[in-house]
Amino acid sequence: MMNRLLTIVFLFFFCGTISLIHAQKVPSPEDVFGFQVGADYKLADYDQMLDYYNQLATTSDRVKMIDIGKSVMGRPIKLMFISTKENLAQLDKWKEISTALARAKITKEEAEAMVKDGKAIIWFDAGMHASERAHAQMANELAYKIATEETAEMQRIRENVITLLVPCINPDGVDIVVDWYRKNLGTPFETSRTPILYQKYVGHDNNRDWFMNNMPETKTANRILYREWYPQIIHNHHQTSPSWARIFLPPFRSPVNPRIHPGVTTGVNLVGTAMANRFAMKKMPGVISGTNFSMFWNGGMRTAPYYHNMIGILTEVAHATPTPRFYDPKKKPKRVAGIASDGSEVFYPYPWEGGESHFRDAVDYMLTASMGILEIAADRKEQFLRNIYLMGRDAIENKDEAYAYVLPAKQWDKGEARNLVEILQRGGLEAHRATSDFTIGEKKYREGSVVFYGAQAFRPFLVDLMEKQEYPNQYLYPGGPPKPPYDLAGWTLPMQMGIQVDRIDSTFTANTEMIEGLIAPITGTVNGKAKAGYLFSSTQNASYKAVNLLLKEGETVQRLVEEISVGKTIYPAGTFWVGSNNDKIGQVAAKTGIDFVSVNKKPKVKRQTIKKFKVGIYKSWVANMDEGWTRWMLREHAFDLDTLQDADIRRGDLAKYAAIIIPSQRPSSIMHGHDVSRMPKEYTGGIGLDGAKMFEAYIKKGGTLITFDRASDFAIDQFGLPIVNVTKSLSDKQFFIPGSLIRANVDTKKTLAYGMQEEIAASFSRSRAFKIYSPSYMGEGGKEDIKKAPAPKAEIIVKFADKDLLMSGWAQGEDKYLKGKAAMIDVEHGDGNVVLFSFRPQFRGQPRGTYKLIFNSIFEAASK
Repeated sequence: MMNRLLTIVFLFFFCGTISLIHAQKVPSPEDVFGFQVGADYKLADYDQMLDYYNQLATTSDRVKMIDIGKSVMGRPIKLMFISTKENLAQLDKWKEISTALARAKITKEEAEAMVKDGKAIIWFDAGMHASERAHAQMANELAYKIATEETAEMQRIRENVITLLVPCINPDGVDIVVDWYRKNLGTPFETSRTPILYQKYVGHDNNRDWFMNNMPETKTANRILYREWYPQIIHNHHQTSPSWARIFLPPFRSPVNPRIHPGVTTGVNLVGTAMANRFAMKKMPGVISGTNFSMFWNGGMRTAPYYHNMIGILTEVAHATPTPRFYDPKKKPKRVAGIASDGSEVFYPYPWEGGESHFRDAVDYMLTASMGILEIAADRKEQFLRNIYLMGRDAIENKDEAYAYVLPAKQWDKGEARNLVEILQRGGLEAHRATSDFTIGEKKYREGSVVFYGAQAFRPFLVDLMEKQEYPNQYLYPGGPPKPPYDLAGWTLPMQMGIQVDRIDSTFTANTEMIEGLIAPITGTVNGKAKAGYLFSSTQNASYKAVNLLLKEGETVQRLVEEISVGKTIYPAGTFWVGSNNDKIGQVAAKTGIDFVSVNKKPKVKRQTIKKFKVGIYKSWVANMDEGWTRWMLREHAFDLDTLQDADIRRGDLAKYAAIIIPSQRPSSIMHGHDVSRMPKEYTGGIGLDGAKMFEAYIKKGGTLITFDRASDFAIDQFGLPIVNVTKSLSDKQFFIPGSLIRANVDTKKTLAYGMQEEIAASFSRSRAFKIYSPSYMGEGGKEDIKKAPAPKAEIIVKFADKDLLMSGWAQGEDKYLKGKAAMIDVEHGDGNVVLFSFRPQFRGQPRGTYKLIFNSIFEAASK
């Protein structure tokens, strides 16, 4: 008995000594940075963080780190695995178990054995919204804490959990924000936001890209989440808590998307409640839930997991700057985010009373939130592993949804159809390709058609992106205005992208094979050796990239203004013709997937030459995501592009640009920019009256100005265009469309609509609608003269439909205020023109079906 006791004592001290040695040799973030994480006025930049990550991974056998990708500006993105040394030695095993359970193709008996044997896989990411400065800093300490802490709780966590930590998912943004803070430290602008986007193209919208996968950071993370590791819980750190609260965490507010498995919704509530309890027991007040954020929209880092049977957790913590602040307790509001702040509310039972607030407070709240997740994951790891399997089985066995979705091989834009397949695959969906022709009912499908069978674990993701959304009517109070959704109400991808997808409800027989990996890029063809060049279609977005590449190579490209027959094929107006027959054509075909058809004679119809050109895009010092998305879209399609700041516009050297685009932005922001009290002088002022005059002079001398959504109001008002925004003075009770898809009709005979389908889905997010007016001449005494003014020289290119306007989402008042109104107008102004869009045709890189309206407007300008 004594020997046994001595053995236990020896092991206790031996293990304690080993743990102490481990902790001593592993550096803390403070050892490397020279200051405590969260210290007032201190921020580590990404190079310092990389140094710390490397030292931690090198010195701790509980941390393994790998590169998983690069940011848009080429910085490495790291993934840490943190657990016991023994667990890290078997990462492949835990990955295989997690994959098998999430994909749910195994038997219940096999699943139960894996549940018993497996480890909970828990994901944390930080640094996404770089202006929320604390979480990228905090992640360093979180990694150190999990790796070195020797409490019984942490030992249980390391034993039962494989922690996946991406400590900085937006390294470019972290450096932009850190540099700006350091530069302005000690000035009145110490806490100001950066005047540029903190992600090269999309800024804050890097958390709006989680089903489209446009950005490299999104693609990198989604590969780990939905095609490699399949975590059961995902924690996405943020910092926009309601004022006077210290942290927002789940449960979320209604509505919840009914396509999400109720096990996910209740799982989110379970984890959020456990987190809130941890805060309460640690006497950390200010935890609020049930407000602001909902579970309907599919497109965020924490919302896309819901459609993969995963628990997505969002936390929003207060105090996003290293600069301290004092909240006067006497000024504590009676309500916080609409919830009473006296402790009488279920979702705000422990209010914060105010006082000093420091950056370290934010770090501590984030660490506590993360620990709340790790604690329940370790304690209930079997439950989370079992549930993701059971929810996957429910999806596979669901007989109420479609049997399959089929993308016919023949598409209006085969390149975007292929892109849709890749988007869905990046979200973890399985795609099959038909190896021979097949028939469903009376419809025949060609070999090469793509089939997404419904019987897969991530069916909710498939259904949600393929089908229309029906957002429930919600109001702030009975008889009151609508309650805005969190982000969007409708996003159906085939509608936005102009892709034909057939929903098939009954079983059918087809010879198909799984598309392994991601679908291959389309390789274009060059048909024959041309004597007089090649024709190629204008129906594909990639065709415009092909034109731009050919122009850069010095080739002459023209557009047919009339249709032409070549053999048995009719080529419509808008078709491109390139007069070359050299090897460059084959290279462009390979890069773009465009098919070039040889002709033996020059087309004997009227043609329009597209001259080599340059596009300008207005880039305000008020960082504008719509500008970033526009810039990204144009560069993706090889346009020769300059960004124009306020000073560039005021200088007036604009004639070199065939067209200039003003993305959606408030007119007052375009004109006046930042106030001098909010930003260093060199970033203030907007374009001003001088800039507006330069824009008008550019147009009147033959230039083309293209405006999106809110920027169209700027053009109408500043240039006195004969156009009225009919929605301008309407209240939300009268007219309300918050991020939905609206049916519109295109006049495809117009040059600005070449290559377009006759019906499109316009991405309408509190947007506008136009009508043309012709003012009457006024006679003496102010009386209206019988003679009317000449009709304005304005062409409607796109107008909203006359019926069934709402395609996906939520709308009120659309029949009264949108029906038949103009959505895109080309207005002559002097010798030039202004192309007004009432909506955003490039919104977040999603509505690929309306891109060509922009491209045609540019090409038409370049043809003048």
